[in-house]
Amino acid sequence: MVTGRNETLGRRIRLGMVGGGNDAFIGGVHRIAARIDDKYELVAGALSSTPEKSRESGEALGLPRIYDDYKTMAMRENRRKDGIEAVAIVTPNHVHYAAAREFLKRGIHVICDKPLTSTLADAKKLVKAAESSDALFILTHNYTGYPMVRHAREMVASGAIGKLRVVQVEYPQDWLTEPQDFKQAAWRTDPARSGAGGSTGDIGTHAYNLACFITGLQAESLAADLQSFVSGRQLDDNGHVLLRFEGGARGMLWCSQVAPGNENALRIRVYGETGGLEWAQEDPNYLWHTPYGEPKRLVTRNGAGAGDAAARVSRIPPGHPEGYLEGFANIYSEAAAAILAAREGKPAPEGVVFPTVHDGLKGMQFVDACVRSSNRNAAWIKLDH
Repeated sequence: MVTGRNETLGRRIRLGMVGGGNDAFIGGVHRIAARIDDKYELVAGALSSTPEKSRESGEALGLPRIYDDYKTMAMRENRRKDGIEAVAIVTPNHVHYAAAREFLKRGIHVICDKPLTSTLADAKKLVKAAESSDALFILTHNYTGYPMVRHAREMVASGAIGKLRVVQVEYPQDWLTEPQDFKQAAWRTDPARSGAGGSTGDIGTHAYNLACFITGLQAESLAADLQSFVSGRQLDDNGHVLLRFEGGARGMLWCSQVAPGNENALRIRVYGETGGLEWAQEDPNYLWHTPYGEPKRLVTRNGAGAGDAAARVSRIPPGHPEGYLEGFANIYSEAAAAILAAREGKPAPEGVVFPTVHDGLKGMQFVDACVRSSNRNAAWIKLDH
């Protein structure tokens, strides 16, 4: 069933949403991120797994068109002259592949929450679906949107810290320290909806993606020791992973959702032959750079020493904090630049960067390798790229 009104839009991208109803945290984040730079207009949605909840959520948001399910939404929006140009998929992981496929085959751009899918097999099928579509596929690894992460990436690429040797990345949280039964905890700890990885899939993929994004390296192999510390929990809630990167660099990754005192403590340290870099998500406007043998240097967002890569995704002067929502919005705005260019049959503007379906596949390969390694007593597993 569809309810609603018609609306004439200007240059804003007509956006739909799958999932993200009233009680979904990440749906609200996506909606805010889409509107911060005023590039999108949310006009349609299938916001829940039940028609009643979908209609209730859609009406609360004032959506012009509300659908009972994503398949109906994809078909009917594709037939409309004012149908959606892009869709945000913000469901539990097990829905990502089927939902994305419906829109991709109709040429509708997809902006999908991470991880890419719940299984590696679905991830590979989704890559094929994206490659055979004219539509863009954007994966919201939102931490790649932070200005100082972009600056760190620019510094590494320029050789500012020399050939890379060591990469350390960690992402501890504490919200699953005890058994939890609310919605977000329920599906994230359910292998049928989340996939084979618990903390590795939920936050480990973020840490892994960040390490690869900043360094430009690919991991060749890993050894993982995963734990489910909470009694009865089916998926890992803690993981320690050793990484061997191409070119000889070595890495360590720790992800945990049972680390009391840690709220969202994503942090990365990168060391090369001539210096090191350090960035923390909870203090995101600062990047520490230490040339070997010299004092630490603090580079601030939009401050002295920050480069072009950071400046193009910064909105306000230094000293005015930007954070999670702005970083998330940068992914949406980068996607918008590419989508608007695609309207005119042009490539994305120079400098536009966003995670793709291929980055999502790497994340699922990481999760799969971690689970297989841990099942073999932390044996080294080669990553297939």
